[in-house]
Amino acid sequence: MTAQPLPCSPEEIASLFLFEKLSPEQLGRLCREGRVERFEPGPVYLEGEPATCFYVMLDGTVVLYRKVGADDVEVTRTSQRGVYAGAMQAYIGDRVRQVYNNSMHVTEPTRFFVLPADTFAAIMQEWFPMAVHLLEGLFFGSKSTQRVIGQRERLLALGSLSAGLTHELNNPAAAAVRATATLRERVAKMRHKLSVISAGPYPREALANLIEIQERTAERVAKAPVLSPLEASDREDAVTDWLDDHDIPEGWRLAPTFVQAGLDLDWLDQVAASVDPAILPGAIGWLNYTVETELMMDEIADSTTRISQLVDAAKQYSQLDRAPYRMADVHELLDSTLVMLSGKIGNRIKVVKEYDRTLPDVPAYPAELNQVWTNLIDNAVSAIESVGGEGTLTVRTALDNDRLLVEFRDTGCGVPPEIRGRIFDPFFTTKPVGQGTGLGLDISWRIVVNKHHGSLQVESEPGDTRFQVLLPLTAAEGDTPDATEPTDEEARREEPV
Repeated sequence: MTAQPLPCSPEEIASLFLFEKLSPEQLGRLCREGRVERFEPGPVYLEGEPATCFYVMLDGTVVLYRKVGADDVEVTRTSQRGVYAGAMQAYIGDRVRQVYNNSMHVTEPTRFFVLPADTFAAIMQEWFPMAVHLLEGLFFGSKSTQRVIGQRERLLALGSLSAGLTHELNNPAAAAVRATATLRERVAKMRHKLSVISAGPYPREALANLIEIQERTAERVAKAPVLSPLEASDREDAVTDWLDDHDIPEGWRLAPTFVQAGLDLDWLDQVAASVDPAILPGAIGWLNYTVETELMMDEIADSTTRISQLVDAAKQYSQLDRAPYRMADVHELLDSTLVMLSGKIGNRIKVVKEYDRTLPDVPAYPAELNQVWTNLIDNAVSAIESVGGEGTLTVRTALDNDRLLVEFRDTGCGVPPEIRGRIFDPFFTTKPVGQGTGLGLDISWRIVVNKHHGSLQVESEPGDTRFQVLLPLTAAEGDTPDATEPTDEEARREEPV
């Protein structure tokens, strides 16, 4: 915007709180090397442009905006005399890319004292060398700490996920090992029982009938119904009585296996009618091994399927074999994250999925969205644990105008109003020392807002906290699969006005 130059008065400059302690000589230098300019309503500078000037307002009204997606979001509006903005980190020099981190507009004719960035940097170095050293230390120290703690946060999350995945994999793996050992034992006994039966004085037709019954038994096991505990108990009593009536040894031990396999009194009657009474006890014992063998194979199949599902979830979560930037189904990402965190969520927290499966894929960095889901789910679990450990986590997806909504709702302690405005700040945490780095929500904010041009917001009251992620349905102009993460100096926080 074109500005109108005006005379610079050392006396007026001295009335600004930034310069009130300066000597007459220093004020004179400011007026010689700086200038007073008057701007009409409109933009003064735009976000991302080279930061060439440091502005101090003399009178008027300024508004600062930050770009979020395609929208300019107002972050500050003030008429306070002496507020400042612009090239505020010029004293650091070319060690940090000097661009405006926001856009500044004026809403009425407004006067500024304007210093070129080079002059501002030189004056800072000359007049306030100790302050500059302190500021540099704070700036780079904060960035370094944030980077190190951010890496630590990722490692802690990875360790937690690895422990959870190991636990989840161990259960089906152990079940498969137990079932395999039992299966080997049962097959050996079945071979022995068959050899005993075949060595007896039984006609060929009887043995053929027995083989046919075995095949039909295996088919019934595959179609066994799921019974309630009461139904299973009643059937076990009935089967035990039948076995006792037919002089089958240890009928009480065989009955639970038969009932689990879906074999009832009708089936037992069919077996009794198909074989000679003399070989019925041996036939029942042999068929019991058949049933146990089928059940063991089912358990092995279920366990190995579960292991395969967990490996697929880990692969989906890590996105190791996928392009970093692509069209993604958020439901697949959410499901893989929930699987990875199932050990941490535990059995006391009920997970409810309210998915709108009609939603389209969105342009995204899937691995980084999984990190967002991880952070938000982890916070929800912690909130629920703080009120006793029992509660509900609801994950909901929906269409919100022209954006996709992913909402995480928990029944935990809530976010107090007095800290709600700070929860996305770096290093801010309410967890005890050593249990939280304070970067989870900050990292999530950066991924959602800076990288995906979306928004992350929270609504909370005790027993009902909702973190809402809104993602655009289409890629922003200029987004490409090899887009890079914002650099440190392009941080999301606006400079103070």
